[in-house]
Parts: sequence; C-alpha cells; structure tokens
Amino acid sequence: MTSRRRGAERIVLGTAVVASVIALSGCTTQPAAAPTAVTPTAAGTSDYQTPAPTVPAPLRGDLVPEGSLTSPSLAAKIDNHEDARPQIGLERTDIVFEELVEGGLTRYVAIWQSDIPDLIGPVRSIRPMDPDILSSFGGIVAFSGGQEQFVDMMRAAPVYSAIHGQSDTESTFYRIDGRDSPHDVVVKAQELVSQHLDLAAPAQQFAYSVDTASSTAAVSGTPTSSLSLVFSDERYPSWIWDAPSAKFLRLQEGTPDLDAQGGQLSATNVVTLRVDEQYPYDAEVPMAMLVASGEAWVSTGGKTVHATWTKDAATSPIRLVDDLGATVRLAPGNTWVELVPNDGGSVTVTPGAA
Repeated sequence: MTSRRRGAERIVLGTAVVASVIALSGCTTQPAAAPTAVTPTAAGTSDYQTPAPTVPAPLRGDLVPEGSLTSPSLAAKIDNHEDARPQIGLERTDIVFEELVEGGLTRYVAIWQSDIPDLIGPVRSIRPMDPDILSSFGGIVAFSGGQEQFVDMMRAAPVYSAIHGQSDTESTFYRIDGRDSPHDVVVKAQELVSQHLDLAAPAQQFAYSVDTASSTAAVSGTPTSSLSLVFSDERYPSWIWDAPSAKFLRLQEGTPDLDAQGGQLSATNVVTLRVDEQYPYDAEVPMAMLVASGEAWVSTGGKTVHATWTKDAATSPIRLVDDLGATVRLAPGNTWVELVPNDGGSVTVTPGAA
C-alpha cells in the first residue's frame, strides 16, 4: 500500500470513530464554546485590581494616592510664650519654622496640609520675615494681626491672609476659655480650609528619599545623640535622638516640649539654618534674612550632615546641598526648620550612636 492510501485510510478511520462516539452519546454536534477569559490574580485573591497610582505628599514626602491631597496648605503664626504652651495642633504639622522675634523669644510658622486638625493655636501677630517663609507655599496664613506695615507685606504676598477680627474670619477665629489674653486666639482649621478650596495645593518644598535609611543624613551623616540650639538667652531648644520612635524629640530650655495631649513634640527631620538678622522696619523687631544663603545642618535617622542652604526668591523653596554639592534628601515625615541667628546664636551637634 502506498503512503497516499494509508493516509486516506487513517482519515476514514478517524471519521468513523468520531461518528461512533457521537452516536453512542446521543448528542448532536454543536459549535465549540469560546474559551473562558482568565483574569490575572494576585496570590491568595480571586480578583486583581491595578493599584492606584501614588505621588509624594508635597510637604512630607511620603507616598499618598494620587489626587488625595488637593487642598491648600494652612499656615499659622503660633505663639511660643510660656503662657501659650501647650500649643494646640502643633503635633500634626507637616513643617514648622522657628524664628526669633523681639525680646529674645521665638514664634512658629506652622504649616499643615497632609493632616489638618479641627483646632489650632494660639495664633499671634505676623512678623516681617513671614512673607519670605510662606510665599513658596501659597495657601492660607492665619494670624491675629500685627503692625500695619507687616500686615500689608503679608497681604501683598501670594498667600491668603486670614486675620482675627476681620469679617471673613468671624466664624473661624475665637478666644478659647482657660487661657489668658493674648494667648487665647484659636482657629477652626478645617472649617477655614474648607472656605478656600479654590486655592491651589502647595508645591513640594524639599527633596525626599524613599525612606529614612536612604536619606542623605542617614547615608552620609555623623551619628548624633542631640542638637543644642541657642536663639537667645531666653530661648535655647534642643533635640535628642530617640531610636525606638526613629525621631528627634524636642525640648525647650531643658524641659520636654509637650503637645496638648501630653506627648513630646518630635520630628523626622530637623533642618537647622544659620541666618542673618536685620532690623529694616523696627529697631525692636528682628527680621531673618531668608532670600539669601548660609550654613545648614540636616538631622535625620539619628545622624547629621553638614550642608548649605539657598533661597533665590521669596517664592522659591529653600534648597539644601551637601558639602559635595549634591541635593540633600530628607526622609518622608514631618520637618522642623530652625532659623538660628548668626549673631548671638549657636548650633552644637553632639555625637552619639545612631
């Protein structure tokens, strides 16, 4: 038999077998069913969904769902007089600037965006360096007033000025019971922000690493047990490294600095800038010169790296570079910026195991 005939027999035989099977089953032929679509699944799940995209929180650097932080930032001029402590909401800030004011005292420019409390305060009056601090953030600034020239400077900045005693703040500012004036003005923070959702979210202010271990200070810095800062004879805060919490804990004049819930204030990053102080508007009111540059230290993850800071314009963020000229990256988390005066101030970094 030739190969062609053997092939034909195989075809006939195959057809006969198929026909027999159909006859025995009593079924008629039907079109083949379309294959069932299989959805890729993650281990241990029946359905898989693509994770939502994430972006860095602009004032903290940690990853958040894209589009989740669209509200403007809220800054406030927070009192640091002994009678104003403990402050309300300070533990939930993204960034805090500490600045020298008259009488050797300090005040804070505290900024919230990632986590805005119901209530913040006590708020006090504005100072001449505050427009330079806040113009790169935009958003809202809450304060209790101030010298007319300083208020005018703040109003001229690209920030909405919410001022105690004005018609637009009647529902959001009030004097709280249990505190003496002038240390008693507080702000309904969430309500104030809700009134200005037309304002843009802040731009990112610092460069961030993906985690603490890869931050510039943690990689290249010197192990640090504490930072001791002197603003004046009246104000000399310090920070001590706390390994269990992986944060620096704050003290004021040697005493733990507590929040309104009794916890000690802390920071993932402490950025210390040496600044020149001038008196261009009032012989009693210092102004930290921030559109400038100077020496800096950045403390993160129990270590400190020496750096240089630069701010090119009021609307520009502060840039930090290490001694090799590379951009300094902070760890994701909250940041305190200490504006320590060159004249009469000092910075002491105490080595210790990280």
